[in-house]
Amino acid sequence: MWMGIDLGTQSVRAVVAGDRGEILGSGAAPLTGRREGVRHEQRPLDWWTALCAATRQALRDAPAPRALAVCATSGTVLLADRTGSPLTPGVMYDDGRAVAEAAVAGAPPSWALPKAMWLLREHGGGADGGVRITHQADLVLTRLAGTPLPTDSSHALKTGYDLAREEWPRRRLARLGLPDALFPDVVRPGTRIGEVGRAAAGETGIPAGTPLVAGMTDGCAAQLASGSLAVGSWNAVLGTTLVLKGVTSSPVEDPAGVVYSHRAPDGSWLPGGASGVGGGALTAAFPGADPARLDAAARDCEPARVVAYPLVATGERFPFVAPRATGFLLGEPASDAEHWAALLTGVGLVERLCLDYLDLLGAQASGRLTFTGGAARSDHWSQLRADVLGRPVYIPRSSEPALGMAVLAAYGAGGAGSLREAAGRMVRLRHVLRPRPERTAWYTEPYVTLVDELERRGWLPGRVAAHARTRAAHP
Repeated sequence: MWMGIDLGTQSVRAVVAGDRGEILGSGAAPLTGRREGVRHEQRPLDWWTALCAATRQALRDAPAPRALAVCATSGTVLLADRTGSPLTPGVMYDDGRAVAEAAVAGAPPSWALPKAMWLLREHGGGADGGVRITHQADLVLTRLAGTPLPTDSSHALKTGYDLAREEWPRRRLARLGLPDALFPDVVRPGTRIGEVGRAAAGETGIPAGTPLVAGMTDGCAAQLASGSLAVGSWNAVLGTTLVLKGVTSSPVEDPAGVVYSHRAPDGSWLPGGASGVGGGALTAAFPGADPARLDAAARDCEPARVVAYPLVATGERFPFVAPRATGFLLGEPASDAEHWAALLTGVGLVERLCLDYLDLLGAQASGRLTFTGGAARSDHWSQLRADVLGRPVYIPRSSEPALGMAVLAAYGAGGAGSLREAAGRMVRLRHVLRPRPERTAWYTEPYVTLVDELERRGWLPGRVAAHARTRAAHP
């Protein structure tokens, strides 16, 4: 039995899964944060409180796990003391205050490195070795073990860790005024790093001595949960926002820094990017609405005459970087149903642009495509996205990142062979969606319209727009 824990934006999820992927127990607890303009923070101790509630619920009727792994949001960071106790709030992945530090570091504002530099400037520390840069997953693993543990290279990537050399680039970091003492030791995901201590066992219900396996970011965890681990396969995680990740034999080189590559436990590469479009735009436009009812109403409004760029908040990261980008509608919806249809379609159009950008970079992308995330529960939206993309889509039975961490725990504890073998046993397919060619043709015109508008606004580079138009004309 294997446990996976997912520290998300709005909740903590925990699952206990068997060797064949059967979910034997699950639990969840909500999270809240502070959003003010570009600020987005959460209280680190809230992560721990929610984790305790989720794990106790998951273990209520399930057997004890043999090992566990934790995933968290990518780019979320805080400062902690030598014991791992938090000194600052957790600055979330989409916090936008570290713009000046990002320019100095040569990294996107969404990355953890500029945020850590901002925290050090705002809160001080770092010179005497008493402060540590800490990722979201590190904080709860410290509480589980009762002592600070190494971080994993997946979470460390956006803090500047060099995945190719598997080391911190000390000279570069020193030029930024960041001494070695700030940074944790790093191991590959899937490495056994410790065990649950007695104090944590009493709070979480997880037996003391349960092995702790180094995890990955939530996007990578969803990749494991999708079962798409063959070279050339891709997984689109659609929830509040959209994350697209794939598997390649070598890292995808992107001079613009839009696409970056994680490293899998087996040494293969997991390139991808995170867009700001997603289901959050639906919630913002229709608070408290019934998605199933609007899905049904939207069927009669397709294709929508309105073209939407459904950005959740200010700023875009993939398939282009535009810190000041904002969502928009081209046209006026005639009804709520048409507005809903335009937003659903808009996410699919951006998803298509992401795949076209990956093609421009030469990424291996012809393999299996899976959909995971909360949006995969909507059969209507999934079919619409398959039609927009014009390719078959595979929907796993369980798509949550917590299951991906259960897969990684099984691999890391040595009870599952290779990572791909573990995923092959534990991930089950729900169904396959085939694109409808006549509907795929519907979406060529709105796709080109969106591409043209993004280029006109100065957000989408001309060469990317040209490549997208070429692919649309010759699918």
